Amino acid sequence: MPPPSPSADDCRPLLEADWRSFRARLVANEQALRPTEPSSTADPDIVVDQQPPQITIGDKWAHTIHEPEKGCLLIATEKLDGVHIFERTVILLLSTGPGSPYGIILNRPSLMSIKEMRSTALDVAGAFSNRPLFFGGPLEEGLFLVSPERGYDNDRVAESGVFEEVMKGVYYGTRESAGCAAEMARRNVVGLGDFRFFDGYCGWEKGQLKEEIQAGYWAVAACSPSVIGLNKEGTLGLREEVLWLMGLKNVC
Repeated sequence: MPPPSPSADDCRPLLEADWRSFRARLVANEQALRPTEPSSTADPDIVVDQQPPQITIGDKWAHTIHEPEKGCLLIATEKLDGVHIFERTVILLLSTGPGSPYGIILNRPSLMSIKEMRSTALDVAGAFSNRPLFFGGPLEEGLFLVSPERGYDNDRVAESGVFEEVMKGVYYGTRESAGCAAEMARRNVVGLGDFRFFDGYCGWEKGQLKEEIQAGYWAVAACSPSVIGLNKEGTLGLREEVLWLMGLKNVC
């Protein structure tokens, strides 16, 4: 069962300046300017000229948002402990169109390669046979993410027309676009390490995801592309890292 096609809302062109980063700076400024408890030893007759702090968000950031959006993260709360498939997962939402939202679990590596798993979900013609395969969710379909590192041609990936942009510099493809991905890797347009492959994906019926969020099963976060980290080794600490960036020790 393939994921539904992107909706018109999902296909809206992104602004040249990444609006997610702009919003993250606004959130950081709001947090920095929140009033603090006055010191009991402060002299009320002394007026201190306080300048707003200069806020930088750095390369990695994440913050809470109240509504799911394309490219956001769903972080499983303690209410999903004991639900084997989703316990302590982090899901990247690929679409929130008017139909059925869908996404992929980021932090469930299989510890085996595509070749070893003998997966038929992705027809990659051997180009990626030694790449690790991740468990993306319980619904059958092969998907992959691609995020070109510096030094590779991000523009050619964006202009190819076969990948869907999830957030700035991060794209996803399906089995139908795997052949194009393999050709790009062979031509050194994108590095082999810039891809991550998933067997399966997660999907919700219309209105189901919002109900689950309202019931407290998921915390919703916006994040920088670097948090996704396709080029870094290991993802088992991803949930803890996202919570730390959000300023949360845990979600319940």
